[in-house]
Amino acid sequence: MRITAKGQVTIPQAVRERAGLMPGTDVEFEVDDGEVRLVKAPRTAGRKTRGQRLVDHLRGAGDFRMTTDEIIALMRGPPADQG
Repeated sequence: MRITAKGQVTIPQAVRERAGLMPGTDVEFEVDDGEVRLVKAPRTAGRKTRGQRLVDHLRGAGDFRMTTDEIIALMRGPPADQG
């Protein structure tokens, strides 16, 4: 296996599967006495997932008081026989 001109290496599929390296997994490189090790980054060290960013954005945005039944009735509109 060789490093490309861009510094890239393809991790074989069997190795990715054994290590649980999925697309989007954050990794870190550890260098120790001339050896380089690729390890999964701790969850807190990586960037937030798309879902985490969405929850953070929406948190506290709901400022109205409606019950679930009221929301469903609003979405459905009046019954077909009324109207």
